[in-house]
Amino acid sequence: MRKFLAVFISLSLLLPLPAIAADQAGLFQKIEALSKELDRLKQQMQEIQKKDETREKRITVVEKKAEQAAEEAGHLSWLDISGDYRFRFDSLRGKTHNALLFAGFDTAGSPIFRPHIGETVKNEALMTNRLGINLRVRATEDVHVRARLLMYKVWGHSTAGPIRGFFADRESVFDGITGHVPQDNILRVDQAFATWSNVFDAPVWFSVGRRPSTGGIPSNLRTNTERTGTAGVPALLVDYAFDGLTLGAAPYIQALPGAYAKFCFGKGFDSGYRRSANTLKDTYMFGLSVVPYDTDNFHVQFNWNRGINIFARPETGVANVGDIDWYGTTVTGKIDDIGAGDLNLFISSAISKTHPNNNTMFGYGLMWDPVEGKKSRTGYAVYLGARYDIKATGTKIGAEFNHGTKNWITFAPASDDIWTAKLGTRGNVYEFYVIQHLNKKPIAKRGDAFFRLGYQYYDFNYTGSNNWIGAPHKIANLTTTGPIPQFFAPLKNAQSIYLTFDVRF
Repeated sequence: MRKFLAVFISLSLLLPLPAIAADQAGLFQKIEALSKELDRLKQQMQEIQKKDETREKRITVVEKKAEQAAEEAGHLSWLDISGDYRFRFDSLRGKTHNALLFAGFDTAGSPIFRPHIGETVKNEALMTNRLGINLRVRATEDVHVRARLLMYKVWGHSTAGPIRGFFADRESVFDGITGHVPQDNILRVDQAFATWSNVFDAPVWFSVGRRPSTGGIPSNLRTNTERTGTAGVPALLVDYAFDGLTLGAAPYIQALPGAYAKFCFGKGFDSGYRRSANTLKDTYMFGLSVVPYDTDNFHVQFNWNRGINIFARPETGVANVGDIDWYGTTVTGKIDDIGAGDLNLFISSAISKTHPNNNTMFGYGLMWDPVEGKKSRTGYAVYLGARYDIKATGTKIGAEFNHGTKNWITFAPASDDIWTAKLGTRGNVYEFYVIQHLNKKPIAKRGDAFFRLGYQYYDFNYTGSNNWIGAPHKIANLTTTGPIPQFFAPLKNAQSIYLTFDVRF
């Protein structure tokens, strides 16, 4: 080994000095390059370490916020907030018939009449905004309070002026329809009621306050809203925000799933202090609803309502003109998985019967006038339709038809129609619509958004749709001389093409 080392050293001494110097320079360069690369790697590792530390801090913050949110949600489990916004565009067009119109009184107190020549009336671009806020508060076990706030106005207007002129239910905004017809940009209380469930541990409930007696079945299909539960009223009979109370029971009957019955009481007008000059009486509404079968796919309902001391003019009363009875039946059904979707079907029918007294407004009583004398009148109405829901695309296609006879009268001035409540028409109304959901992932608990495109056509046969003051007369028989003056220029037909953009949250 020693000999090998000696020979190796001797040979190395024989190498030229420049070659040794060159090898040393290359070695130093490689060492320097490796040193720089090592420094760069150390810097990268430090940066990665800093990013990891920052990410861990962020994760910790998010986790703390999530824990805090969960804790706050637990604290706020007694409060539920939701709402909806709707933009609506309507293109309106109608034709009036010749008539003699009542135009008020002169300075001597004599009535003024003027002839009306039939004409075309239109509003080609009526646009509205509507905002609703819903609150549900759990106060104690079995007791909760619900409220709904509404704002509804015409673009470029702060009154109901643009929709007035042809029907009594659109002539003014009064208690019971506030927030349901365009008015102004004030957010008003539409509903506010308290409910006590499981009264004395029995299947009984009691509810009192400003009632959810608008937008009832089956009109919720075309507005694409959820069906109101046991608090709802069929749209053909009542669409009016009543102040009142309900007492109901829902006993368990195996053969009749979801069965319940309820008694309702409401006040439609308060006459104020009784004085010698004030002969007005309060207006009341009583009702009984029996639902023998109520499931998601089948619903049957029977109703009786009675209006007592019906007012002649809603905002002032003026006079009590008598009583009205209503009887109705509503059946709705849903057939799942027919082709690409589900099919919804419904039919609702009703009878109205008036009981007039001798009181009048300008000589016109409860569905009677000097030409058509005082008598009880019975009217009939039917409302039917279908909606097909295509699941894959979020498309819903619907069609509806309703017919009212000469003497039909309902109590639906808060209906979601621009011309007039279509279910109070003395004649025929046809409606077709398409709903298209955006099918976006919901962020809000009830998050949803959709467009609705529809067409309504009114074919009026008799005067006074949605007006119980004055007798109905066949529109085709009216002339500029009578037979009796009308309060409004009678529309013989009207149509609306509408488009809405609805957002639920």
